[in-house]
Amino acid sequence: MKFLARYPDCVAEFAKLRVGLAQINPTVGALRENATKILDYYKQAADAGCDVVAFPELSITGYPPEDLVLKQGFVAENQLVLAEIVKSIGETYAVIGFVEQGHKSGELYNAAAICQNQKVVGVYRKHLLPNYNVFDEQRYFTPGIHNPLFNIKGVCVGVTICEDIWDSRGPVSVQASLGAVLNLNINGSPFHAGKIGARREMLSSRARDGECVVAYVNQVGGQDELVFDGGSMILAADGTIVASAAQFVEELLTCDLILPKSKSVAAPQQSRGQVAEPLHEDAQIFAALVLGTRDYVQKNGFKDVVIGLSGGVDSALVAAVATQALGSEHVHGVAMPSRYSSPGSITDAELLARNLDIDIETISIEPAFSAYLDALAPSFADRRADLTEENLQSRVRGTTLMALSNKFGWMVLTTGNKSEIAVGYFTLYGDSVGGYAVIKDLFKTKVYEICSYFNQQSGRDLIPDSIISKAPSAELRLDQRDDQSLPPYDVLDPILKLYVEDDLTAQQIIEVGYDSALVKRITRLVDINEYKRRQGVPGVRISTKAFGKDRRLPITNKFSG
Repeated sequence: MKFLARYPDCVAEFAKLRVGLAQINPTVGALRENATKILDYYKQAADAGCDVVAFPELSITGYPPEDLVLKQGFVAENQLVLAEIVKSIGETYAVIGFVEQGHKSGELYNAAAICQNQKVVGVYRKHLLPNYNVFDEQRYFTPGIHNPLFNIKGVCVGVTICEDIWDSRGPVSVQASLGAVLNLNINGSPFHAGKIGARREMLSSRARDGECVVAYVNQVGGQDELVFDGGSMILAADGTIVASAAQFVEELLTCDLILPKSKSVAAPQQSRGQVAEPLHEDAQIFAALVLGTRDYVQKNGFKDVVIGLSGGVDSALVAAVATQALGSEHVHGVAMPSRYSSPGSITDAELLARNLDIDIETISIEPAFSAYLDALAPSFADRRADLTEENLQSRVRGTTLMALSNKFGWMVLTTGNKSEIAVGYFTLYGDSVGGYAVIKDLFKTKVYEICSYFNQQSGRDLIPDSIISKAPSAELRLDQRDDQSLPPYDVLDPILKLYVEDDLTAQQIIEVGYDSALVKRITRLVDINEYKRRQGVPGVRISTKAFGKDRRLPITNKFSG
């Protein structure tokens, strides 16, 4: 392979390239584990006769490495690991993502090493550094400025990294104008609902505009709040998809391409290879919940989880996700009834556990709750019972779950949904305690939809209809229902979406047509509960604006527009 300033356009020949896209699940910081995975997939690609195989963005470090790149030892080790990988690279080219440190200035680059025959024969540095939503690459990296092109079997090839391909006038366009007929784009592109469609549309446009084949490889797996869905694909110069990988699974995608050796020669029609169609939206969301939960639990050294089973729909969905992610033998349910628990809630929790084949233990919170009431009676004299007593019950339950976690090494999965978290309808240090919040980015109305999807896919109502159809209740006082404290969820959720995800002001939402008093009440609840959310645990990101890094509002804040 050699660098080309401009690819000559005088050779009217074609070459056959077998391209491999290694859609792998790296672990952030596990440099040598990631190297082993890279070499395993490289061998598969070489054995399959690939001429080149591309790995995801920052595949050595895992993506995103965040402030790990500020540690000089981390950057140095990642470069050492790259050197070790290169020793095993043979005739098949490999494009590998890593952190490059400039030799003179010490600047850091999000880079791709192009390797062959035990050498790094070229490096591409990412040009466009995203700094929005969950991305803050400008905090760490210096943008690249060069567009090196490479020759593989006489074919002019460009390499780009993730964000580079989203700008229609970016490096892909530039490289195409310089003669590239194939662009290898390596990615760490996180999932959100609907993104696969947007990716396909964008990549099709980029292929057509540049009159070049685009090979897009994306990582798969969970990293804290983020889930990467894979969905790697290869698009012909006319924008049609000729090969694509499945979502949410590791996979080596290979495709044979016939490519011109000159930009002046029209690219032939490409043969259609393996094409995996995207999952529909509810299936994508459920798969993201499963993968995000599995990777968070297992990559952090846990095998088992414990869930408080209330007999409600939220804990039911969390339990269903956990059994799919970890296996039923690794999921432990705990029913924690009180004086206010309905008999139906207890039997529903037990039926759910039987259906999912998970164990369930019943631990009454009544003795501990009564002890608190007795201990606090002198201090609470002459004061009516109120939210204080309700929160006490929730905190007893949280303490119980954490005790089981400490004793048996089980991670607690919290069960709060986005609607509740948005308006503060949860107890700090109570039902919010735990290690991972599986459904924190699902509005309540979506929770019901995903429960129905799970049952449909299961072929029977593993989540009992009695759970789905009952009126939601925290059961912290006599005959309590959620709609006594909140508007119905089908009214609440659209307003929350406009305020939380779309960033409309209260006045703008009112102008859409919603009741003024209701909007002001809901937006005030969202605003005053930022301090509670800031202390929350991470959970799977499903939307374009989840609570966490997507949405960073000051706790001390007097704006109420």
